[in-house]
Parts: sequence; structure tokens; C-alpha cells
Amino acid sequence: MSSPPKREDEYCIVSSGLTKRFTSGQKQIVALDDCSFKVKSGIVTGLIGPDGAGKTTFMRICAGLLVPDQGKIEVLGYDATKDFLHVQTNIRYMPQRFGLYEDLTVRENLELYSDLLGIPVTKRQARYDSLMAMTGLAPFMGRLAGRLSGGMKQKLGLACTLLKPPRLLILDEPTVGVDPVSRRELWDIVYSQVHEHGMSVLLSTAYLDEAERCQQVILMHEGHVLGKGVPQSFSEPLKGHCFMLGPPSGQKRRLQRDLANRDEVIDSLILGEKIRLVTMDALDPGKVHNTFHLGEEISVEESSPRLEDAFIWLLKKRLLNLGRGVKFKIISHHKVAGPPDEDVIVVRNLKRRFGDFYAVDGISFSVKRGEVFGLLGANGAGKTTTFRMLCGLLPASEGELFVAGKNLRKARAKARERVGYMAQKFSLYEDLTVMQNLRFFSSAYGLYGNRQKERVRWALDAFELKDEANSISRDLPLGYKQRLALAASLMHEPDILFLDEPTSGVDPLARRQFWVHINTLAEAGVTIMVTTHFMEEAEYCDRIVIMKQGRILAKGTPETLKRKFHPPGVENPTMEDTFITLIEQEAG
Repeated sequence: MSSPPKREDEYCIVSSGLTKRFTSGQKQIVALDDCSFKVKSGIVTGLIGPDGAGKTTFMRICAGLLVPDQGKIEVLGYDATKDFLHVQTNIRYMPQRFGLYEDLTVRENLELYSDLLGIPVTKRQARYDSLMAMTGLAPFMGRLAGRLSGGMKQKLGLACTLLKPPRLLILDEPTVGVDPVSRRELWDIVYSQVHEHGMSVLLSTAYLDEAERCQQVILMHEGHVLGKGVPQSFSEPLKGHCFMLGPPSGQKRRLQRDLANRDEVIDSLILGEKIRLVTMDALDPGKVHNTFHLGEEISVEESSPRLEDAFIWLLKKRLLNLGRGVKFKIISHHKVAGPPDEDVIVVRNLKRRFGDFYAVDGISFSVKRGEVFGLLGANGAGKTTTFRMLCGLLPASEGELFVAGKNLRKARAKARERVGYMAQKFSLYEDLTVMQNLRFFSSAYGLYGNRQKERVRWALDAFELKDEANSISRDLPLGYKQRLALAASLMHEPDILFLDEPTSGVDPLARRQFWVHINTLAEAGVTIMVTTHFMEEAEYCDRIVIMKQGRILAKGTPETLKRKFHPPGVENPTMEDTFITLIEQEAG
């Protein structure tokens, strides 16, 4: 047994020249490339980056579950490669898919993990009581884990991980797919452990707004470390670079798209009725009009920089240094016929019952042609059930449902001809190549011969998939899987597009490219309905509905809802502030 060096008091992880490669088919993937950094003890450190950045690989090496090809890593003062048993005794690692036993109750899961951790029976109940109070799961001790919502499952997984408080807690994307209320609760639990037990925490996330809650961040991309420091150290250099533009009604999408591809622009993003602009050079607000040739009717005000602004800039610089382009591709789509103010989706008193339980309980709303409409809610709110009914994949129990002028209770097949659907998880055939998936889905939508060939060529070009045409879909990076899934849903040029959690886990640049596509489709008259847990994406929508337990709590434009439900004393509320305030008001 080796003795921990003294520096372990200051650093819980020390990585030097860490490199790890994997082979996938004919390709070699460099998951970590000469990574060297130190993680401070007693604080929350964020490992920040998109899918494929190397976050999970690094965490698994820290936990002694993988061996690096090169380099050295010390965890709590031990060599994690040689002394992995000592490391594993002192840490707890919660992977993205924590191993809950869904056929066991909450209590039975706690008992099982207590057995595995060797916790004496006499000390268990006190720890259970503490963790259940902390997570809010005390009323659900007798419920099967499989019947918990996504947020409750994550909290139970965290409780099982914390049954025996470790010196180092490693959490791999604990908040992915979790609603804002549950996400905030998870963060409260993490910080309570740091303060109560002096615990060190290494936590990975793809959400940049969430990363700002960390005391230290390590930014990664494609196995490389882009930078390390407190979040403010990255954002502060961009003071004087960030602005909010107020374009006239109906012009925001076109203006945002035009700005996004300017060389003088780091980032351009729709937020409600405004556009957030991040410029390459620091500018006086009065000079923004002249620099970008904006009309006098467009208002300009300076805004505070964020960590996401800095991460976008670091990503763009890295890609430019590698000789890779950062321009956003603009896709083509036929102009959808019909008046823009026509309701193409109409829902009246819609209900869906499973036994005695109403997953959707009497909701009503309508969506106009060319509108981007958001469906938001906590885990278990009924969003996905509503989506499945609107797509004709699930029959309604009661109510009226019209899509593209068709009554879904009578003409489901006819309506589906006009609809494209992109599921929450990658739902294409992973054993098929990109080309085979495109051919299969185009034929499923009734395309054959020259028309099919034309649309497949369009998809490969529009979504920049030519180089991956013969790649097995399973081996694609997440961003490419997302491109392929969107391309497949558009093969038949639908008038209506349903997107269920479409950008979960992808990097900020890929998310922006995705929304450039969506805005282009909306301008062509395609009606788009989207669900998301990423609250900033709700601001990209024209109108939104917020659901809880199968019912609608509020509906309107993002700006209207932010004004109506913002927290007291908050001048510039975000959609996340608004969402949490609304849910808490409803809960009393």
C-alpha cells in the first residue's frame, strides 16, 4: 500500500499527460489526448464539454475502471492505475445510467446498496432518514424504482451513492434529461454534502448555465483541455462584447441567421423577442448599428458575458486552428402553402388514461402554421404522451385532436403523411449505415426511384453527412446522430415537425446549427413543436405551454410568461427562473 502524498490535502486528482484511445470499427478514437490538470479538494469542480469530449473516459480512469494508454493519474494521493482498490474504497462514482433495480422499491434499493457497502444494520435507518429528507423521497419508500419519474430516479441514484459519504464523489452528467426543478434539487444535495462532510466533487455536464454553479471548471472538447479556472475567469474577458438586440416583430429569425455567419460574430442567439449577439471585438453599444449595418428600428443594449459565450469562442478558435469551418449550413425546404395565421394543430380537452391514472388530463391549445411551439414540463408532466398522441402513435382516451386538418381519431394515417417526428433518444437503426437509414426512412415515407435518390442526396449535402455515408450509425458522434435523425424526419418534406428533446447532450455549436435549421424551416412555413428540458431553448420558441401532472399551468410567449411569473426582485429573469417559480407556486 502506497502512502498518500501531502499534496492530497490540496488536490484530490492530479492528471499528467493522460492519453486514452479506443478502436471503433476501422477508426481509432482518441478519447483523451495528453490531458494534464489538477482538481482541488473540498470544492465542486465541473468537467465541461459535449458528448465525445472525453469526460466519461476521464471519470472512469479516475475510478480505476479504465487504464490509460499513456500518462499518470493520482486520485486522493494514490496511483489510480496501480492502487485502484484503495481509490475505489474512498470514492463513489455515479455513472450516467446508475444501476437502480427497477423491480425493487426505493427502500429495497437502499438496503441492497447498504449491503454492498457493508453498512451496519444499526446505522442504516438514520442515514436513510437523512437522505430521504434531503431528496424528498421519504413518501415514496414503498414505490417501485421503475415507477419513479426521471428526476426522482436520479435523486434515488444519488442517495444510494451517498449512503456511505466518500472523500471524493464523481458524478457523470447527473442532470441530463432532468427538469429544472429536479436539477436544482440535485445541486442543493451536492453542495450540502460538500459543506457537511468536506467532500470533493467532480461533476460533468454539457449544460453551460449549470457549469456556472461550479467553483472550478475544466473545459474539454474532443479529448483536449481548452482551459481551467473559476467560471468568471472565462467570461470576464468578454465584457464589452455582448449585446441584446431588439428587432421588429417577424424579423428575429432572419436577422439572427444573417448575423450567425458573419466573421465579426462569435455568437448570435434568439432569446425570446431579442437576439443575443457576441462580437469578436469589444464595441461601444452605439457603434453596433454601424458595424453590422442594422436598421435604426433595432434597439441595442449591452449585456453581461456568460461562460457559454467564452466556451463558444474557445470552440471556434480550436476548430479554426484545425482548419475546420465554423459556418452554419442553411438547408432548403419548399414553401408550405396556406395562410400563416391558420391553426394546423388543434387540441381540445385532450385526455389519455392508463388504468385509473391520467397522464394527460383535459389540455387544450392550438398551433399556427410556421410557428415554433414549445411544450415544457417537469418529468412526468405528460409531454411525451401528448407528443405521441399528436404524432398518431398513441390513441387519445377523450377529446379532439386535429393535425394538418385531419381528425386523428378518424384519419390517423392521412395526418401522419404530413408529419415528421424526431424521437427523444436516437431511434434510427444503429446497425445500418447512414445511407441505409436514409434509404429506409425515405421508402417508409413512400419515396422511390429518382425522387428517393434526390432526397437522399439532399440529406447528405444539407446535413454534411457525405463523409459518413458508409459509417455504421452506432459509431457516429452524438452530434452526427442528431443530424441523421433530423434528416430522416425531413425526407418527405413534412408540413409539421415534432421534436422530442432533440438536442440533449450535444455541444453548443451543434445546438446552434440545429436551431438554424429549425428557424429556416419555420420561415418556410413548417410548423414545429418541440419539448425540451433545456430552458434556454424554450426562448427560441414563439409560444410555449408549461405542463404539470397532465395539466396546463400556463401558456403564452416566453416574454409574457417571464413578466408574469418571474421571481420577486429579479430584473432579468430567465425561463428557468420562470419555470421554477411557476412550479413552486402551483405546489404552494
